[in-house]
Amino acid sequence: MLTNLLELYLKLSGLILIGFILGRRLPNTVPTGISKFLFLIGVPIAIVAFLRKADLSAAIWISPLVAHAAILLGGFFAWIGIKWQAYFTNTVHKSPTQGSLILSAMMGNTGFLGYPIILAVCGTQYFAWGLFYDLLGTLFGSLGLGVALAARFGGSATNFWQNIKVILINPALWSFGFGLLFRQVEIPQLAEFFLEKLAWNSIVLSLLLMGMRLSKVNSWHNVPTSGISLTIKMLLVPLILGRALPLLGLTGTPAKVILLQMAMPPAFYNLILAETFNLDKDLTVTTVTVGTFILLLTLPIWLLVF
Repeated sequence: MLTNLLELYLKLSGLILIGFILGRRLPNTVPTGISKFLFLIGVPIAIVAFLRKADLSAAIWISPLVAHAAILLGGFFAWIGIKWQAYFTNTVHKSPTQGSLILSAMMGNTGFLGYPIILAVCGTQYFAWGLFYDLLGTLFGSLGLGVALAARFGGSATNFWQNIKVILINPALWSFGFGLLFRQVEIPQLAEFFLEKLAWNSIVLSLLLMGMRLSKVNSWHNVPTSGISLTIKMLLVPLILGRALPLLGLTGTPAKVILLQMAMPPAFYNLILAETFNLDKDLTVTTVTVGTFILLLTLPIWLLVF
């Protein structure tokens, strides 16, 4: 396992580092273009390709249920942490800051970062477990409860039907449905080969994009405050729910996939919510950035403990 972990670290850190260097040199239009390509084409192709080799057992539907439990538990602990800090230190964060702390403890990067880690650690056979966690768990949580909380703490009104529209037009969700049907279709071996290559190239692009996004970060003064969300999101919630997975009949690789998704750092989508609803943008950037680096320390811990 140590060899596999070192290989994973070399790939992850190498691609993110290359993206970081490119992000410093290339104009902002480049990562924006890559992001749009991945959203509209790259990620949907990867979902369709990897679903063809995924094991879809009946118990797989537990995965998004655990995702919703992790989201709710993270939000609850963040609210308790804010109240505890206010009581013992007489420090009361403004509503936008509270909103950023709660969202960072709830929503993880289960897509752009979760997908490549699951594929590298657990293989394509169990990819659907992480996919269900992300699309039917994190995605609905972010666009539903996440938007509602962001609007509440940012003091903005939100339109329910706009949220529904955002969910329905998401290409990843449509490719998910198409992929479930397309896995039954026989295609030429050459077409299968190129489909898989396109999928893996999309994963590589997503890691390069992460490096580009991180290269734009210049805010570090909120690191102590971000500790509340990161402790909850990356340590407390995975520890509690990870220990509960065997009670649901989940062991072995499926349990490992769900654990890794729960342990992902705060999602980049939190930045969009912070900008849209006037939350604490500097704090959100800090939690996303620091959490991504902390993952390099926590990932081997989770693999060893569980």
